[in-house]
Amino acid sequence: MNKVVPIDEEYIFEGSMIISQTDLDGRITFVNRKFCEVSAYKVDELIGQEHNITRHPDMPRAVFTKMWSSIEGGQAWNGLIKNLRKDGLYYWADTEILPIRDDDNNVTGYISVRKVPSRKDIEESIELYTKMLETEN
Repeated sequence: MNKVVPIDEEYIFEGSMIISQTDLDGRITFVNRKFCEVSAYKVDELIGQEHNITRHPDMPRAVFTKMWSSIEGGQAWNGLIKNLRKDGLYYWADTEILPIRDDDNNVTGYISVRKVPSRKDIEESIELYTKMLETEN
C-alpha cells in the first residue's frame, strides 16, 4: 500500500492561485496550469470529471454538505480543504468558491480559487476535521 504523505504547499503553490470552474453538477469545465501542477493531473484527465476527483478521504462529508448548501443557494463558501493528488500525496488549500452568474443573474456554474493556507489554519482544521470524522463514523 502506498503511504500518503503531505507535500510542501508553499513550495508547490509558489505564490500562485489554483483556479477551477465547474458546471452546476460539479463537473470540471476549466482548470488553470497551477491546478494541474499541484494536483499532478493533466488537463484532459480533469475536464469533465467531478471535482471530487481530488477529495481526500480525511475530509468530513459535513464540510461538503455545507459547501454545496452555500453555493447552490447562490452564496460564496470559504474553507480549508485537504486534497488528494493523483500520485497519492496530499495538499491543503484555502478555498473560496463563488457562483458564476449569467446576464439574467442565473447561476450557471462555480469558480473556485485556492491559495496556500497558514500552518496554524491547517493545524486547527486537522483538529476540527478529526472530531467531525469521529461523529460521522
